[in-house]
Amino acid sequence: MVFKKWRHTRPFMGAILTVLSGLMILWVPLNLYLSTFLPGSVAVIGLLFGGLITLMGLMSFFLPSASKALGIIVIFLSILSVIGALGGFLFGTIFGIIGGSLLTAWRVVPATQVKAPETDITEQAVKTG
Repeated sequence: MVFKKWRHTRPFMGAILTVLSGLMILWVPLNLYLSTFLPGSVAVIGLLFGGLITLMGLMSFFLPSASKALGIIVIFLSILSVIGALGGFLFGTIFGIIGGSLLTAWRVVPATQVKAPETDITEQAVKTG
């Protein structure tokens, strides 16, 4: 029950999709590790963008109030990841755009206010008079 309550106070699905997207984007340059660190290789950009997207997804779990800014950055980095990592074979880009959109659309739900019990005017008249 505690996990369910914690999950509803955070952009859970957006963060999960963002972390998954970052890992997919990281997968391509990590499998090309022999050519990733050669001079002139753009695969280093894929490592950078994939790592940043994964970090943004993890940050949205712990900083839910910053999810709007994190979501915008995730969408931007997901589109740019096509340059350095083929966007995780484009699945990482698609999941990043969806996850970033969910992070951007999520909002903090205010706590429900306790409503004062309504009393009838005739009850008040009887008590006072």
